[in-house]
Amino acid sequence: MARLKEKYQKEVKPALIKKFGYKSPMQAPALSKIVVNMGLGEGILDPKIVEAAAKDLGTITGQKPSIRKSKKSIANFKLRAGLPIGAMVTLRGDTMYEFFDRMVNVAMPRIRDFKGMPAKSFDGRGNYTMGIKEQIIFPEINYDKISKIVGMDITFVTTAKSDEEGKELLSLMGMPFQK
Repeated sequence: MARLKEKYQKEVKPALIKKFGYKSPMQAPALSKIVVNMGLGEGILDPKIVEAAAKDLGTITGQKPSIRKSKKSIANFKLRAGLPIGAMVTLRGDTMYEFFDRMVNVAMPRIRDFKGMPAKSFDGRGNYTMGIKEQIIFPEINYDKISKIVGMDITFVTTAKSDEEGKELLSLMGMPFQK
């Protein structure tokens, strides 16, 4: 069992039940999935950028990414329908907890001038989205072998009903929010 999943069962869930006064343990919010997305507009000019970014994303998450293709043609951006423009991964179960653990304890301390994540990026339903500017903060990525530094969006989807519950869940699991 993942270390963070065990922490959720033994520490986080009882603390949430106590704080919010749930009648059933099943009412306590939980992390249901993590979606990691890389949007690569430069993929229009060079499809190898998308392949390299997808390979990096697979290395970071430990799961094969899905290549996302454009749905519409937009002449101003030289974009045709069906061109690869991004990559995404949806993590669930133990791989989700392992990724969260590695991101919070290993990758986030490697961000330059890191003062914590902003707490205002919740969507109103307890889900949190954050952006990372460079994939090189993850130790799995070899800096010498990357062709282009790309960013990613990471969305933490929870079963929380409000932003307050979602923030409490993520902060108890170790997410460093700004004070």
